[in-house]
Amino acid sequence: MTEQELASRCAQGDNAARKELYLTYGPRMRALCRRYAASAADAEDLLQEAFIKIFRVIGRYKWTRPGSLYSWMTRVTLNMAIDSAKIRRRMNHELTDMEALADAPADEPQYEDTASITSEALHAMIEDLPEACRTVFKLYCLDNYSHKEIASLLGIKENSSSSMLAKARAALTRSIKKYLEKKK
Repeated sequence: MTEQELASRCAQGDNAARKELYLTYGPRMRALCRRYAASAADAEDLLQEAFIKIFRVIGRYKWTRPGSLYSWMTRVTLNMAIDSAKIRRRMNHELTDMEALADAPADEPQYEDTASITSEALHAMIEDLPEACRTVFKLYCLDNYSHKEIASLLGIKENSSSSMLAKARAALTRSIKKYLEKKK
């Protein structure tokens, strides 16, 4: 079944098509939810809410090219994750308190030094970032959104997105240096 047919049948309430949509895109959507949720349980809740919304509004989806259904579903899910009241409140609070993070150190660790860092340790470092910086970092570095797109998604200025990314990178650099010093 093509994306167009799948979306059309889902919009008509066809449960077999909805199941196929979930089985086809569920794992990738779950991974996306996991990046923006505080825990695995929160990610599962977000995934469920995302699919409920997707099924409710899929009639608005317009096919443009192969892969556009997944792109559209990703946008719906990201908007839900970012629009949650908790994230908005924390981000607005952090925007006023961003001066606590210093600018990036000039001497970033070399790749050879960082190759020994486990993915679990790096993930923990990213999760320790202030929520606003972490969200911008993930949108920019993991999901390949531009600062203009991030600003639009989060309701902030483009310069704020760029600044938060720089502060996230600076904080990660400090965390990596501390991690490497402990390993010596």
